[in-house]
Amino acid sequence: MIPFFVELLVRFRELHADIEKNLDPLPQEAMDWTPGPDMNSVSVLVIHLTGSERFWVGDVVMGDPSNRVREAEFQVSGLDKATLLQRLRETEAYLTTAFDKLKLTDLETTRIHPLRGYEVTVAWALMHALEHTGIHLGHIELTAQLWKQRQG
Repeated sequence: MIPFFVELLVRFRELHADIEKNLDPLPQEAMDWTPGPDMNSVSVLVIHLTGSERFWVGDVVMGDPSNRVREAEFQVSGLDKATLLQRLRETEAYLTTAFDKLKLTDLETTRIHPLRGYEVTVAWALMHALEHTGIHLGHIELTAQLWKQRQG
């Protein structure tokens, strides 16, 4: 794998590891808890961010349809931590396979968003996927903090 893609994969793995660290001390009931109206649970956030990673890297960059139903990601409940962690690992495995196929020259090429029809570069799609995961890691951290605060 080209060093740039190795580093990108490492960064995704670090974000996933931070997610795992936040989930680890939480009890099962915290997975579906929301801190307030119009806020997402930890389960929703993990399923959504992995769905998004798979979409941007798979559907957009690699042209490999995932048949993602984004709206369904916001309806999940009842998933245990093991399932959420497995989803992170499966997504990392997919990223590893995809990044291994990419070349540096691919970063400059453009792709068409399969649902909305606008054009993005491969570089933009990859950076967007990473940024999006980082944002939702922050949401998971805040949700975990609020859960712990609520519990005393």
